[in-house]
Amino acid sequence: MNTMRITAVVLMMSAGTAAAAWPEKPVRVVLSVPAGATPDVTARLIFPALSQQLGASLVADNRAGGGGVIGAEIAAKAAPDGYTLFISSPGALTILPHLRKGLPYDTLRDFAPVSLISIGPFVLMTHPSVPAKTIKELIALAKSQPGKLNYASAGNGVANHLAGELFKQMAGLDIVHVPYKGAPQAVNDVLAGHMNMMFNSVAPIVGFIKAGKVRVLGIASLQRSPQLPEVPTIHESGVPGFEAVNWFGLFAPAKTPKPIISKLSAATVKAVKSPELQAQFIALGADPVGSSVEEFTAFVRRDLEKYEKVVRLSGAKLD
Repeated sequence: MNTMRITAVVLMMSAGTAAAAWPEKPVRVVLSVPAGATPDVTARLIFPALSQQLGASLVADNRAGGGGVIGAEIAAKAAPDGYTLFISSPGALTILPHLRKGLPYDTLRDFAPVSLISIGPFVLMTHPSVPAKTIKELIALAKSQPGKLNYASAGNGVANHLAGELFKQMAGLDIVHVPYKGAPQAVNDVLAGHMNMMFNSVAPIVGFIKAGKVRVLGIASLQRSPQLPEVPTIHESGVPGFEAVNWFGLFAPAKTPKPIISKLSAATVKAVKSPELQAQFIALGADPVGSSVEEFTAFVRRDLEKYEKVVRLSGAKLD
């Protein structure tokens, strides 16, 4: 018994020593999107500042495919030693678990949340011909014409489709979903007036907003966005608690030592809070956050629960 206790103490001391020395070599960051894609560019914004905080270089490992499943599986099965991290958006970790059976990982079992890096709130945009200038007016219009208004999305089961379904559920609306094969085609049909409305990220449509080609009725985050501070949130406009955002968060494989997770989280928060990095995120259409392990863990759990309900009630399926 004494021998077992001594062995356990030695192992704990060894783990503590390793965590204290970490990082002693470059850290791999798995990204489940192609290099150069907008999510890749946004995720990499944090690399220089986080490298400086940690005192070690970060090396991107782009593993695109399977809607994020390939990268997520690689990260989930990596050694939990702090030398493999994962930056993810909701698709692979909080949406797909409800749309695809037999995923080779479990979000809560196989990943250790580190910090929420940024959120990219969707906006609800309409064609100017839609006779509603506020969320409340749009809800009233939709309720007066059940089944008549439509909304576009980038495809079945994607984040902006589920944002539309969440809006329908929380506002009690009967509006028709029309999926496209990608966001650009959907946006084009809203611009042309073929579709009434759409949830979309801010950055790709800023020019259309300024030109008056689309009307933005509300932001789908709980707080107003610094990108469009004059636009009210949907939450404050008659649909309390409504939140539909695309986010980026930092994860480590489960069982990564807690001292490493704590060090990573503190370094991430400090990096994200720097004025230079905040300005860069906002320029790319993302709101920088930076959160504790506990805050991010609770956020991920809420996101999983939200999308489970949305998918179940809507009957959403992948193309």
